[in-house]
Amino acid sequence: MKITENKSKGLVKSFKVVIPAAEFNTEYKQKLVATTKKVKLPGFRPGNIPVNIVEQKYGQAIKGDTAEELIQKASRQTMTENKLKAAAEPKINIDKFEDGKDFEFSIEVEVLPEIKPVDFSKIKVEKLVADATDAEVDKALKRLASTHKETEVISEKRKTKKGDIVVIDFTGTIDGVEFRGGSGKDFYLDLGSNTFIPGFEEQLIGKNVGDKVSVNVSFPVEYHVKELAGKPAVFETTIKELRQYKEATLNDDFAKNFGQDNLDALKTLIKDELTKEYNNVSKIHLKRSILDALVPSCDFEVPQSMVDMEFDAIWKQFENAKKNGQLDEDEKKAKEEDLKKEYKDIAIRRVKLGLLLAEIANQNDIRLKREDVQKALDAEIARYPGRQKEISEFYRKNPQAMEALQAPLFEEKVVNFIADKIKMTERKMTPEELYAFDPDKK
Repeated sequence: MKITENKSKGLVKSFKVVIPAAEFNTEYKQKLVATTKKVKLPGFRPGNIPVNIVEQKYGQAIKGDTAEELIQKASRQTMTENKLKAAAEPKINIDKFEDGKDFEFSIEVEVLPEIKPVDFSKIKVEKLVADATDAEVDKALKRLASTHKETEVISEKRKTKKGDIVVIDFTGTIDGVEFRGGSGKDFYLDLGSNTFIPGFEEQLIGKNVGDKVSVNVSFPVEYHVKELAGKPAVFETTIKELRQYKEATLNDDFAKNFGQDNLDALKTLIKDELTKEYNNVSKIHLKRSILDALVPSCDFEVPQSMVDMEFDAIWKQFENAKKNGQLDEDEKKAKEEDLKKEYKDIAIRRVKLGLLLAEIANQNDIRLKREDVQKALDAEIARYPGRQKEISEFYRKNPQAMEALQAPLFEEKVVNFIADKIKMTERKMTPEELYAFDPDKK
C-alpha cells in the first residue's frame, strides 16, 4: 500500500492511495477461502464447496468487501502516520478498480486544527456579585405577602367598583339552554381582573349586594371550547357579598402558611433562596466573561464542516421560532441575509470555543465522572413522574440524547477549571444591576 499526500488546502487534507494488484488479490483470496468455509450451497457439504463455484457466485461481492476493508485500513493508517484528527468522516473517491490492476483511490479529510496551550495567567475577568441583604429579604417578603392576600367583607353599604371582590352565584344559558361549565356558586370574582369573558365584569360594576343581574356577553370567536366560540350567552348572576383585599400580617402565623415555624425562619429561607438565585445569575455572567476572554486564544482555522453543522442547527431553531411566531422584534425587522451572516458568526464562535474547551480538557485530563452523569440523568428522569422507566430506557437507547445531556456538564467542568486558574476580581452590584447587566452594551 502506497500513500502519498496530494496538494492540500487549509484543514482539508488530500491523499492518493495505491494498493498493488498483488496485495489486493492476496486480501481477496483470503476472504474467498474464508467465505468458502462458511457458505452453504445445495448439493455440497459445508466446507467442501469448490472455490471456483463460490467465486462464480459471490466473487463480485467479496471484491467489494475487500475494497471496503482496504479503504478503511488506508484511512486509519493515513490518520495515524500523519498524526491527524478528523473533524468529519473522510470522503473517498475511487479512481481505478479493475481486475488485475492496481486499486487506486483518494482520501479527502477535513482535520481538526492544532491548538496552542492557553496561558491562563494572562486572563483577567470580573465576577459580578450581589448580596441578599436584609433589605432585599424584606422586599421579597412583601412581594410574597402581596401574592397571598386575604380578603375581608366590606360592611359599608355601597355600590360595587373596579378592584372589589364580589362573591357571586351564576348560571349561563345559550338560547335559553344551560351549557356545561357555565354555572358556579360562591365564586370570588375580582372586578377588573379580566378573569371572565370580555364584558362580564363591567356589567357587575355599580351594583349592590343582593342584586340579580342578567349579564349579556358573547364568547370570543377563538374561544377554546369550540361549541361555545362566538355564541351570545346570558348569565343570570346574583351578587351575594362584597369583599376587599387586606394586607397580610407578616407574623409567625403567616410564616406557617409556608411550612416555617416562625417569621425569622421564613426570612432565613428567603435569604437562602435569594443567595442561590443571585449566585446562579453570577455564574452565568462569569461563564460568558470567561468565554469572551478565551476568544483571543481561538486564533486557529476552523473546520468548515463543523461550522456548517452548527449553523444548520441554529437556522433550524430560527425557522421553528418563525413558524411559531416566537421571533423577537429585531429578528422580525432584519433581512434574511443579515441574519444568516450574524448566525454564521455565532456558529464560528461556538465551534472555535468548543474546540478550545475540548483541547483544554484533553491537555489537563478533565473528564466527567460517572456519578456526575448519573446525577444529571436522575434529575432529568425525575422531571417525568410516572414515566421514569420510559425516560431511562430512552436515554439508554439513544447515545445522541445522552451526549446532549452530558455536553453542558462537561462544559461547566472545563469552565470551572479555567475559573480556578485565571485572575478574577469581584464587582458588587445590586440585584437589579446584576439581572440587567448586558456585556454587549458598554
